[in-house]
Amino acid sequence: MAEIWGFWRNDNWGGRSWAFMVFLGIMVLHILAILLFTRGFLLTRTELSQYSQCSDVFDSPCFPPKNHNVNNSSRASGCWTKPSVDRLVIIVLDAIRFDFVAPSTFYTEKKPWMDKLQVIHELASQRPSSARIFKAIADPPTTSLQRLKGLTTGGLPTFIDVGNSFGAPAIVEDNLIHQLVANGKRVVMMGDDTWVQLFPHHFNESYPFPSFNVKDLHTVDDGCIKNLLPTLYKEDWDVLIAHFLGVDHAGHIFGVDSSPMIEKLEQYNGILKKVVEVLESQSGPGDLHENTMLLVMGDHGQTLNGDHGGGSAEEVETSIFALSLKKPPSSALAAFDKSTCQLDMQGRRICLSSIQQLDFTVTVSALLGLPFPFGSIGHVNSELFALAAGTWNLERLATHDRQSLSELDEWMQNYVNVLCINSWQVKKYIDVYSSLSLIGFSEKDLLHVSELYAQAQEFWSLTSKSSVLHENESSSTLLPAIKRQIEAYSAFLASVASLARSNWTEFNLKLMGIGFCVMLFSLFLHAFSIKRLDNLCGLYSPSCGDSRNTIGMIFACIAVLTRACSFLSNSYILEEGRVASFLLATTALLQLRCAIMKKMMLLEALALVFLVPFLRFSIELGQLKQAVSSLFLKIDPSRTLGINGDSQFWMSITQFVPILALLIVAYLLYKSIVCCSCHRILKYVIVGSLSNFLLIAIYWASNDNLLNLLMVPRAIRVNLIPRIIYAVGVIQVSLLAIVQLLVREKTLNLEGSTIFKVLALISAWSSTIIVISGKQGPLAVLALLIGGWCIIRLMRLEQDTDNNNSGSSLFYTLPVTQWNLLAVCMFFSTGHWCAFDGLRYAAAFVGFDEFNLIRQAILLTIDTFGFSHIFPIFGLPFLVACCCPPRQTKRLFSMRLCQVYLMYGLITAVSVTFTILCVTIQRRHLMVWGLFAPKFVFDVVGLVLADIMICLSSLYYIV
Repeated sequence: MAEIWGFWRNDNWGGRSWAFMVFLGIMVLHILAILLFTRGFLLTRTELSQYSQCSDVFDSPCFPPKNHNVNNSSRASGCWTKPSVDRLVIIVLDAIRFDFVAPSTFYTEKKPWMDKLQVIHELASQRPSSARIFKAIADPPTTSLQRLKGLTTGGLPTFIDVGNSFGAPAIVEDNLIHQLVANGKRVVMMGDDTWVQLFPHHFNESYPFPSFNVKDLHTVDDGCIKNLLPTLYKEDWDVLIAHFLGVDHAGHIFGVDSSPMIEKLEQYNGILKKVVEVLESQSGPGDLHENTMLLVMGDHGQTLNGDHGGGSAEEVETSIFALSLKKPPSSALAAFDKSTCQLDMQGRRICLSSIQQLDFTVTVSALLGLPFPFGSIGHVNSELFALAAGTWNLERLATHDRQSLSELDEWMQNYVNVLCINSWQVKKYIDVYSSLSLIGFSEKDLLHVSELYAQAQEFWSLTSKSSVLHENESSSTLLPAIKRQIEAYSAFLASVASLARSNWTEFNLKLMGIGFCVMLFSLFLHAFSIKRLDNLCGLYSPSCGDSRNTIGMIFACIAVLTRACSFLSNSYILEEGRVASFLLATTALLQLRCAIMKKMMLLEALALVFLVPFLRFSIELGQLKQAVSSLFLKIDPSRTLGINGDSQFWMSITQFVPILALLIVAYLLYKSIVCCSCHRILKYVIVGSLSNFLLIAIYWASNDNLLNLLMVPRAIRVNLIPRIIYAVGVIQVSLLAIVQLLVREKTLNLEGSTIFKVLALISAWSSTIIVISGKQGPLAVLALLIGGWCIIRLMRLEQDTDNNNSGSSLFYTLPVTQWNLLAVCMFFSTGHWCAFDGLRYAAAFVGFDEFNLIRQAILLTIDTFGFSHIFPIFGLPFLVACCCPPRQTKRLFSMRLCQVYLMYGLITAVSVTFTILCVTIQRRHLMVWGLFAPKFVFDVVGLVLADIMICLSSLYYIV
């Protein structure tokens, strides 16, 4: 302890090694706090190791199927239920929105992407007794991995699985695919390779194709098409899964309202038509597909911008189209038809129903006669179950027809027995989960669930006795009792699903509390370090404790705390970008008033005031999920601004403005070389950036067909130029690191030398960030340059040249706060937001077609945090170098740099601390996984990234 205290009391602060140790220690504290809190907050639900077995059904109070085969030697025998389907074809169309499938007449306004899947409309209208369209409601988060896991396990998704979306681990808990294989079913898979990652040893045959190159619309789909139709003619499978990805990738790159999206939907329509033709051609008595069921489904939806991952209606609403090839009996009856019917554009009557994706696994298991996965909490859907059993409605039924009533009675009794097994399995799982899990469900909730189940079982006993007594009598007397039984089981299952949705995730409050306390201690360490530097600064500048800037410091503290406290509200988290722009505008107006009173720096104050509305406009675009990134990356970039696409003038403007902004940035860098004199290698670094800017202009022009480069191979136009830019950027950063390690410049002009080092480092990063971010990049760089220049110039309003008070932390508080607010505004104004659908996945493939996890993760990180972290943090020394008094010592200059970085880190850490407090308070909030948890993940990743860059900056700048 004495040695540690001696370190903090040491007057050798400001040296490179000392500063690095301080920042490294703070970073370690932050990482420790985050790990502890995350361990307590983002725990996955406990995945139990139990698997359902065929013999388990004999422990239930329900009736096992006749001729039950425990050893599973025959695939035709039922296990828990009487099988209704022999073979199953599942076609997954990734990211299929519900309005891609539903007729446009169900909506108030027809969109270009509607009514493209005509084969589904035709089947649903011509065969209402054997085909039906369902609106499938998914549970957020709506990433593909979580949806596939939910569809196969029958459980609710857990938030932590999002982190595995790019490297899916094998599913170890009980699931539908495991039950298929364990009970002798042969499964064939083709398409998205995520299935092979989740189920590595389950498929008899698999044809996986890489799924993470979002720029590739055809490889996965073409692979499915090549293998799907031939496989339909084979007899060596029972379940066939084909997962198409084209629509998902078309949405990410081009958006929903785009020509590639419509082309993909039309292609799918042709594929589905061929699949149905093949199935129907072999659906006669004794044929291969006599009792085959076709399911065409989506795993999730997507926004108009092509994003998914959140919980909006566009993202959670997808569809399931079910077609049973078994001919329905002539006297069928719809006992549970809850559909909505309407005429489509061709005047055909089409009915739509609804289903929860949570119910998919258990319903398919019941149709195939499989044990229900042990962790499933779904409800066997009556309409889908009836569809496969061939009991859809005929409009007229003679109630005196004893044969019709007996068929209905037989089916309803079978369905009641299925619900009995369904409820028994769910109750068993809830009891085991509560006994083995660390926390489980509360006693009050368990008591309520137990009461509902006991009530349903009482009905079951009465219904069973009535069924035996009236076995040879008219079944009409049994229908009311059976319906009450179904309602009782449905109420129990609905209650369990609701309970799981509200309380599923476990929270370790002890670990969360320890992590929060460590975070608070890091804040104390920040503040202590800043105060210590103030005291040391006083050894060299006795007047640095001057309190002339107290008002600015108070105002800055209010701004920081206001933004931090806003995280306690889900509404303000959604409006975070607007809050940051409002606070930045408020500080700008304060400085404008001061500039007017002192009659100086009016231009700078006005420029900062007028910059904020432009940032706010781009933030508004991002809030509408039509971000600036979409504005320049979509096929029709003018649509977001309401510009007529037929106007050649406006189209040329949208293509020319980014290049003009790039030329301005290049000119400013060139002027810096002319005006400054410093080490020759640093100049070479900036010259390299200027060369990269020229390549970026050529890259954009070639892709916009402004230059006649169509004869140049695509690999050169699309991939080679970005790769050259990346390579030059790596060389530039490496040269700067070598110069800093090996070259010691002896200069009296510390300020000028630091400014040039900042310019060199920022220019080395600029070309890479600009080419990744697209044509918004130069505009964002200009906004940062203007904002930074205004903040630096306006510091002189409070600078007291007589007393030289710029050494005090009070002097830097307001400028550093503005710098931080500007960085936050840049995050939102460049088209990002704190959600996983706010990541621009297309940016990770700029210059590359193939997927590599590490490379694409680096590119995506640079795109996400380039303007909000890399530029602001590496450019922070401008505040000290441009506003410090001349002829100061190296030690004093270094301490001021340390002080500024500590203040910036403190502001960032305060925001993250309040985010942690927020998610702790709101851990049971309805929006915890859709809003609060993503906000927490983005903030802590941003904090660690900021700490890393501050450590690197201390090695690079502090002399």
